[in-house]
Amino acid sequence: MGDLHYFLGIEVIRSSSGCLFLCQKKYIRDILIRCSMENAKSVHTPMISSSIMTRDGGERLDDPTEYRSLAGALQYVTLTRPDVAYAVNRICQFMHCPTSIHITALKRILRYLGGTIDFGIVFRPSTDLSLVADANWGLDFDDRRSTTGYCVYFGHTPVSWCTKKQQVVARSTAEAEYRSLAAVTSEVTWLLSLLQELHVQSNSIPNIWCDSSGAVAVATNPVLHSKFKHVELDLFFVREKVADGTVAVGEVPACDQVADVLTKPLSLSSFTHFRSFLWVLPKEKMNEY
Repeated sequence: MGDLHYFLGIEVIRSSSGCLFLCQKKYIRDILIRCSMENAKSVHTPMISSSIMTRDGGERLDDPTEYRSLAGALQYVTLTRPDVAYAVNRICQFMHCPTSIHITALKRILRYLGGTIDFGIVFRPSTDLSLVADANWGLDFDDRRSTTGYCVYFGHTPVSWCTKKQQVVARSTAEAEYRSLAAVTSEVTWLLSLLQELHVQSNSIPNIWCDSSGAVAVATNPVLHSKFKHVELDLFFVREKVADGTVAVGEVPACDQVADVLTKPLSLSSFTHFRSFLWVLPKEKMNEY
């Protein structure tokens, strides 16, 4: 059948070193042409760092059809572009009644993608899993729910990532972070099962890196803390996986928490720094790694 070059809107390039580069340049260009933004001025980040979007901010759109269509198209872009996952997740939370502020935020994502249209994700061969998990605490001004963000690395390459609003309001930063730990623990448990079926042996216990000392302490302490009784299911699930050696939990400084890019809008310097750790790079740099 030959080498794979294109699949479901995703371009696939294999380097001489065995790396794979996946990008959606043509798919993104088609979206830009569809909304007459192929020549729009580009921006360096998908969201303004001070961005605040609420349910009632701005004037309601007369016809939300285009907004919903473009937001849905952008969801597919996140398959190879985790750098826009948080921004896309935010605009998708207003599908039911988008406003002028929301469409402006959506178009900013398109302008960012237009300026980084040659970017994609680099996959390198490895067998070791590591994970990062983070949460913003109560940053949604409509319901004060937190956002979970995590990324699973296979070697140095992200193979699974998520940006998702939590289902209940967290009463503390540690609780919000712990719910993220539970989410990524569930994901890595499934991935370990998949790797086992594929006869791929991991050489070490996957380590989950979290920037909350409170969440790390609760995950590794067998004593049930009274402040966490209302999250017992998540509590015991993570502890069980730590106790049986499925995963380990460690603390990472907040300034080094890559998952920040999946939970909040960042400044240009922070965004570009963490984007590189997601291995989202321009095509011409794929052979450098």
